[in-house]
Amino acid sequence: MSSSPYEDVPGRGFWRSGVVEQNPHAIKELYTPKFPIRRHEAVATAGSCFAQHIARNLRARKFNVLNYEPAPRGMRDDLAQKYQFGTYSCRYGNIYTAAQLLQLAREAFGNTIPADRVWEKDGRFFDAQRPGVEPGGFASPEEVLAAREHHLAHVRRMLLEMDVFVFTFGLTEAWINRESRTVFPTAPGTIAGTFDPEVYEFKNFTHAETLQSFVRFKRVLKRERKKTPRYLVTVSPVPLTATATGQHVLAASTYSKSVLRGVAGELFETHRDVDYFPSYEIITAPVTGGTFFEANQRSVTEAGVNTAMRTFLEQHDPDGAPITPAKDAPKQTDVQTPEDDLACEEAFLEAFAP
Repeated sequence: MSSSPYEDVPGRGFWRSGVVEQNPHAIKELYTPKFPIRRHEAVATAGSCFAQHIARNLRARKFNVLNYEPAPRGMRDDLAQKYQFGTYSCRYGNIYTAAQLLQLAREAFGNTIPADRVWEKDGRFFDAQRPGVEPGGFASPEEVLAAREHHLAHVRRMLLEMDVFVFTFGLTEAWINRESRTVFPTAPGTIAGTFDPEVYEFKNFTHAETLQSFVRFKRVLKRERKKTPRYLVTVSPVPLTATATGQHVLAASTYSKSVLRGVAGELFETHRDVDYFPSYEIITAPVTGGTFFEANQRSVTEAGVNTAMRTFLEQHDPDGAPITPAKDAPKQTDVQTPEDDLACEEAFLEAFAP
């Protein structure tokens, strides 16, 4: 009989042997997949900005990452990036909250129609649910709605055909329509639209609300599909750009990430078809000394992205081409910030800083 239940705990279960004595660029046994992801399986990606790194690296390894809305033939790469073609499996832009994800699925299957669908700015019109995908806007509200119907058809097809859904939880904070409870990816007036406090209100989703939204999203797919997909969830390590809670942004960011990590953990523990990948822990671990963040303390460095993706692919594609080891990466001062070429509506909030 053991004198303590901790006698049988493996080394990864202790801070000294599991963290302190490990190479922060290659912490052993940090990630053990619940299920494999094979190259031929249809993988769909969505979520916050950090999810874009996962899609890029999987594509580079020749995984079957779905892309239902590719760039028009002949479009330059820089323009395709600007208009968010290929950023995710469909051109929905960043989906920061689980509530927005649920809303999109319900809309795609015709179960709901969000209110306040078109925003205006300087005589141009924008899709309120993805205001960043057309930087110059549309000529009329009718064009916005026609483009959205085309987009929703692709989303519906993706939700029906994907085998694995990769989702990165990004935020708990959002802006919603007071009457309809429609959720938006960014505050009206940030990219387009006009903020009216009588129409819109701030919402900081709780653990229970976030968990409930994702579980309901899964139920939507179970109802619409014969065979449900598997889910891989992650939490973005990128702190908030700004907060509308009235708290200090550090406290608000800690709350938000704590809620999201708690939700991801509960999904992992209670749903057999949900796996969790610890990208958040890899980037923010104390042993890295903050070296996986750029000088702005938000953008993840190339070394950080490489470390996270190497940890992931060593489990799902161990025989693939190696990712450049972090120790061989250029110094931070010589690296273009990986976030610089990501599409992030939240980053626009920095323009309102005093």
